[in-house]
Amino acid sequence: MALSVLVIDDEQEMLTVIRASLQKHYNVVTVSNARDGLKLLKDESFDMILSDLRMPDMDGLEFIRQLKRMKGRNTVIVMSAYATNETAIEAMKIGAYDYIAKPFTRDELLLTLRKAEEREKLQKENLKLRSMVGQEKSQIIYQSNIMESVIMVIRKIAPYKTTVLLQGESGTGKGIMAKLLHEQSNRADKPFIAVNCGAIPETLIESELFGFKKGAFTDAHIEKKGLIEAANQGTLFLDEIGELPLQMQVKLLRFIQEGETRRIGDIKSVKVNVRIVAATSRDLKTEVQDGKFREDLFYRLNVVPIIVPPLRQRTEDIPLLIEHFLKKTSKRLGIHRIKGLTKGAMTAFINYNWPGNVRELENLVERLVVLSDSEFVDVDILTDFMLKDNNAKIEINNIQELSIKKHQKAMEKDLIRKALQITHGNRTKAAKLLDISHRAILYKIKEYELNKESFK
Repeated sequence: MALSVLVIDDEQEMLTVIRASLQKHYNVVTVSNARDGLKLLKDESFDMILSDLRMPDMDGLEFIRQLKRMKGRNTVIVMSAYATNETAIEAMKIGAYDYIAKPFTRDELLLTLRKAEEREKLQKENLKLRSMVGQEKSQIIYQSNIMESVIMVIRKIAPYKTTVLLQGESGTGKGIMAKLLHEQSNRADKPFIAVNCGAIPETLIESELFGFKKGAFTDAHIEKKGLIEAANQGTLFLDEIGELPLQMQVKLLRFIQEGETRRIGDIKSVKVNVRIVAATSRDLKTEVQDGKFREDLFYRLNVVPIIVPPLRQRTEDIPLLIEHFLKKTSKRLGIHRIKGLTKGAMTAFINYNWPGNVRELENLVERLVVLSDSEFVDVDILTDFMLKDNNAKIEINNIQELSIKKHQKAMEKDLIRKALQITHGNRTKAAKLLDISHRAILYKIKEYELNKESFK
């Protein structure tokens, strides 16, 4: 079924051209001003919106702002012959998905809409996942472009048996991505078996993965199916694959190449159809160079590499994640004191480095739910709960000292003082060092009350 596109432009000729270009591929509705577009959107829904930026009465930027107030989830593409980079960036900051400059060709327009169409499908999949309440389905909470790219790749490769290597720091959600990959595949109703390669003792890892025959060794009192065999027709998720001993790497490689598994003590092999998804927080290329990981296994696993970004690279997702974890934890624990975070506290969360990533964020939210007595978490509360991170962009205690003007003045005062120290109080020479006029330095010295004693 064709997707619907609403086109808003005050030039009738442009509306006619766009309709002719798109009508074979989309259901197109056109209006000549933004206010009519908003009225239409109150009663009808569209998959995508093409809006001009420069229009009388209400421009494209104001249209996007009004649309956000209506809480619409439409994919908006702005177009203009007059927009600068700044206006295009501003449009995207407030909610537009993409920008196309006039004049554009039919192919350029279609390509832009195809990209937006992919995003629309992805958003619908995300909403579908979020709506699966009560079912053990993966919830992916995000609005950032970097996470959207990751989800898009997962959705594209999900139908195929291709081996996937998920890479990323600890706590980024590689396990959830693996589960999502399984749920989006045609194996969704088959087993999803997760194995933490670092959590199983080296002496037991082979029997856990491959199983054993009764009597194969001293404690083998019964016959046991291995986890690889248990995952038949489904997905085998090998978490922390970098922890797998070298001897087991050889056996895993043989299984991936031949598609057969053999229990310890058995002489027969069993054909197994399993999709392999591996994950690691290590740099496997370095591990290969250091002789700690087999190169042939690395290339077998690294068919489709996916890097799950750290939380500090997707800070726009933090407010959504906090809201999700607050609701989830409050419901689970039956504690409903906290209603949200103050603006200062949210800024602190966004600027914190999050070395433990999403897992650390979830744990901190739970700590706040249990121990905080306030309805709204503020900065002073966070100092007791959040670990101080030397690599954080700003210190939590100084979170309210965010005025650019204040910091600029402090820096300017310090530079003037240093210039006067270097020139032994010679204001003419100091002005040259600072690349300002003599009149300006006299004014600044008076403004900052810099007497001779302050720059000796």
